[in-house]
Amino acid sequence: MESRNLVAQTPGLKLPIANVRNVFRPHDVERKLAKLPAREHEALRATYERMLERGPERFQVKPGGIPDMAELYGELPNFTDALDDVKRHVALAQDSRDGLEVTPMLLLGPPGIGKTHFARRLAELLGTGMNLVPMSSMTAGWLLSGASSQWKGAKPGKVFEALVDGQYANPVIVVDEIDKASADAQYDPLGSLYSLLEHDTAEAFIDEFAEIALDASQVIWIMTANDDRLIPEPILNRMNVFEIEPPCIEAARQIALNLYRSIRGDHDWGGRFDPEPSQAILDQLAELAPRDMRRALMTGFGNARLAERGEILAQDLPKPAAGRTKIGFVQ
Repeated sequence: MESRNLVAQTPGLKLPIANVRNVFRPHDVERKLAKLPAREHEALRATYERMLERGPERFQVKPGGIPDMAELYGELPNFTDALDDVKRHVALAQDSRDGLEVTPMLLLGPPGIGKTHFARRLAELLGTGMNLVPMSSMTAGWLLSGASSQWKGAKPGKVFEALVDGQYANPVIVVDEIDKASADAQYDPLGSLYSLLEHDTAEAFIDEFAEIALDASQVIWIMTANDDRLIPEPILNRMNVFEIEPPCIEAARQIALNLYRSIRGDHDWGGRFDPEPSQAILDQLAELAPRDMRRALMTGFGNARLAERGEILAQDLPKPAAGRTKIGFVQ
């Protein structure tokens, strides 16, 4: 697919958008549209018309330099290896005519340690937005690749939506809990990934609904999983795998402190509370998984406000649920 230069600036970031890339060929769409029988396949007709109306050009993020990632390293201390990998790809793309490409990555680790949050923060850093595909609730094998227009209720897949309905040629697509893809689906939910995760074949990815070749070669893929034994080996071989360990106790305290500051700063009512929590509160929060810290803090803020206090006390935080195990820490 063709690309051309266009200099713009991603809001709030020092990552300029320097390329415009065509993600499909309008001629292919026009040819398909002309062949549709009159008064039939209205959904498909509307899809082709939408594609032509939007046009094929999409922005492709082009870094002008390596962004300051110190905040991310501090916020996500157990994702250092994955962040280092992103930084390497950004370094390769700077001062060149190439757009940013990131090798598909798998974040492997126990539930609740921040894998999906990492993906969201990375999408914010790159400025392309995030498209989430939750595999645990997915029963249709065509969610990524679209379903044939011959089927009732068929529609394009998530890759089509991200590229055609989105603004970017290299959006971040997160396949969450890939190891929980339903084995009951009539078609393999992961089948389309065999071509999507290969740069060369992804350049002409065919959505089964639209049957139009899309350039999905620039998509930034992030997979999350708890157990890599449930992922087919050919898919694992197409990704950089990062085993995410639970944070050490000091890192967990830092995550809790960052969350406290973030919640307090993001809300007008935050000014009623102390700038920093007590060490005892950080110790208590550090026993929780990062996923649970935010909920605990919101409960704590609410209870402290009801008591008309500007400080969260131990009794303000929720008690651990009976029988629920705490997250393990790296010593």
